[in-house]
Amino acid sequence: MVMKTTSTQHEILLITGTSFASSLRVLKDDPGKDRFTEKEQLEEACWNGLLQEMLPEVYTKIDGAGILYLWQIREAAFFLELEIGEFPAEIDKFYSVDPYSFMETKTYS
Repeated sequence: MVMKTTSTQHEILLITGTSFASSLRVLKDDPGKDRFTEKEQLEEACWNGLLQEMLPEVYTKIDGAGILYLWQIREAAFFLELEIGEFPAEIDKFYSVDPYSFMETKTYS
């Protein structure tokens, strides 16, 4: 009997320039924070675990799932794309929430 293994993988878009993004990127007591852009501050906040505090439901374990990690952050014009999962895995562009990815797979008739 062959058992099919499943893994948990999330793809999240954080839209920059929103009040939610601003609340995530706040770096308290950092005198040099003004030298970084909003995206850089937001990315740093995500790497430092603030996303897990603000959106704990993203990290909620599903039956049989292992520990979820933030594996990658990609920067786009108006958002950051975060890849969270048990291990790094390639995202199927057809099912991606990243508009730059899924639009490549869209066929028009």
